[in-house]
Amino acid sequence: MKCCRDDRAGRSNCYRLEPHEKIDVREILKDLANYRPRRKGWTWRTPRPGQKIGPFTYRETSEPLKRSIPLPAAKYFGGIDPQPDYVITTEIASGRFEDDIRRMRMAAWHGADHIMVIRTTGQSHIDGLLEGTPEGIGGIPITRKQLRATRKALDLIEDEVGRPINFHSYVSGVAGPEIAVLFAEEGVNGAHQDPQYNVLYRNVNMQRSFVDAAVAKKIMASCNMLQIDGAHNANATAREAWKVMPELLVQHAINCAFSEAVGMKKENIALSSVPPTAPPAPALAYDLPYAVCLRWLFSGYKIRAQQNTRYIESDTREATVTHVLNLLVSRLTSADVQSTITPDEGRNVPWHYNNIAAVETAKQTLLGLDGFKEMVELKKEGPLPAKVRELAERAVLFLEEIKEKGYFNAVAEGFFVDSGEYPERKGDGIARDPNGGVAAGSIVKREPGYYAPVCHHFGFNELPGNPQRPCDLIGGCTLCRPEKIVYIDELDPEDNVERRLAEVEARRGANEIRPEVEWAGDGYITCTIFLPEREEVAEAAALEIAARMGLQENEVIHKRVMHPAEGTLVEIKGIVPFAIDRNGLRIPEKPQLLSEEEIREEIARRPLKAVCGTVGEDEHSVGMREIIDIKHGGIEKFGIKAVYLGTSVPVEKMLDAAIEEDADAILISTIISHADIHRKNMEKLARLAVEKGVRERFILVAGGTQVTHQLAVEAGLDAGFGRGTRGIEVASFLVKKRRGEI
Repeated sequence: MKCCRDDRAGRSNCYRLEPHEKIDVREILKDLANYRPRRKGWTWRTPRPGQKIGPFTYRETSEPLKRSIPLPAAKYFGGIDPQPDYVITTEIASGRFEDDIRRMRMAAWHGADHIMVIRTTGQSHIDGLLEGTPEGIGGIPITRKQLRATRKALDLIEDEVGRPINFHSYVSGVAGPEIAVLFAEEGVNGAHQDPQYNVLYRNVNMQRSFVDAAVAKKIMASCNMLQIDGAHNANATAREAWKVMPELLVQHAINCAFSEAVGMKKENIALSSVPPTAPPAPALAYDLPYAVCLRWLFSGYKIRAQQNTRYIESDTREATVTHVLNLLVSRLTSADVQSTITPDEGRNVPWHYNNIAAVETAKQTLLGLDGFKEMVELKKEGPLPAKVRELAERAVLFLEEIKEKGYFNAVAEGFFVDSGEYPERKGDGIARDPNGGVAAGSIVKREPGYYAPVCHHFGFNELPGNPQRPCDLIGGCTLCRPEKIVYIDELDPEDNVERRLAEVEARRGANEIRPEVEWAGDGYITCTIFLPEREEVAEAAALEIAARMGLQENEVIHKRVMHPAEGTLVEIKGIVPFAIDRNGLRIPEKPQLLSEEEIREEIARRPLKAVCGTVGEDEHSVGMREIIDIKHGGIEKFGIKAVYLGTSVPVEKMLDAAIEEDADAILISTIISHADIHRKNMEKLARLAVEKGVRERFILVAGGTQVTHQLAVEAGLDAGFGRGTRGIEVASFLVKKRRGEI
């Protein structure tokens, strides 16, 4: 829906998002040259302690969303969707910003308000700004157009969900200062900035890295951008990460001190905290003392808690369990930003539904642990405080040695990312030459009369006439007068968003449906297959199965040996080589439910009795009780008489009881589906009713997790209800069926 209105800056904006319409990337791309970000700086959630949502009172939640998709189990609690107090991150890296925008919208509906866009591989070594919208490898090329379009889309998504969303990327590499200015101009709200990351992991010259960092941090501070450091990378690169905990504390200390010296506010400096271990290690015995120590030593700073990607393989279940344990550490200590990692990180295929899975894992766990610290406390004596003190002492000694030796010399001698536990060293640290590396020799000393008429400039600057603002000397800089920004739309005639959108439209007609997981209409699906063979045979067989299914470009993305001889679980991905015609789909109409009042009035005039039970050898009772019981909004609520026979009821007994009770309906629950027993139970009930000559006398209904209406009708029953059915749906059907309206 398009509805012209003015945005917060008074500019006309004729496009807004509607919940049941796809985001139109072409609308986002319109008039980007004149777009300006509606705000700058980081925004925290608004805490609402003691907030009552549905039947519960929460201690650690924030303001609710205007529109959202709650957790699956929310249907049992009135559809509530509480939002935790922590900012929740999702990291996106498809390589195409136009597809990332769609992911962002989905993530925001599930509770993410920190959208971190991964930069394309190698951009740290590019010594200038990129323009246009080229496709990336391992992430997005950070360009002005990409940033501007993404921030514009996020403005619309904010309006849709009713919460500010923080946009984040990386101020690193040899173009760091230029990137910082670009981010400040385009309304980026948070960024990674740590000169040590450049030195240790990108081999940028030490002097250049720290000079660039001073300039970049000054610019970031000017617009209250949240800074996240990069110390956690030592965890991901050290051979034995649990031994470098003292070093992580030292790296945090160096960057925090440097950032404050440049002029950053403490509340805008965040430490990237990553647990050093994961199961099968005794994770909490290491991760919790480290977290406690970090928060003790850096109590005045923000904490961004993140899962450690070092220990993520292709098993999404394993990654999710580790994620939950990390979230437990966050709740036991504290966090301001809870970062998430897609559980398929180890597959190197960050698909959008797994972005959502990670966000929901964070939300679900944080809500489940709401008020946890009021019930438990960390011990003041014993191994926990002893380990905390030991880590702090090792870190202080490490920092003292660096201070004595000099930071550059310490790096040159390989102090950092050495897998020895300080003061032990194994000689496997990352050593860098202070006079070498990328951009070595590029630092030029300023002349005494150095003159830069721009705001938020770091270092010595000789400004004639003592102006109120440095940029007054040139009529304003781009940070003060954004209309001076030079906007370049596209440079590459082939690799650009317009070309990609056209290709997608040509490949996919208006009424064609293709599956997707990474890019629009990419055609990818996954299949999970268990094969009773050893690993090598199972992998080859799975690929052959995929080929015979007609999938293309097949690849094994996960395999898990269940037993060396008994079998292997294999997950494959492949491309479906066809599209589905939307117009050719047969979509069943949703049944129109009678109102509660109409059902009650009908039952009061004509009483209705149903015999109910779980049939066969099935002991499940919860589902049937929720359909029956008045407490759960079951059919009793409307006056329907329910005769409950219990569980494991023979099908013959269900029918005999209905005859004896002179019932109107028989409701069976059949949950177990092994050997297709749910279908056989339904067929048996229909057959026996016919054999006894009472089929027309009873309304026959089945329910269960694997039951569908079509399956039940094919088995000879009148209706079938699956997972999530409510009592009113069954009651409405019974009344309508008895009236002859169905």
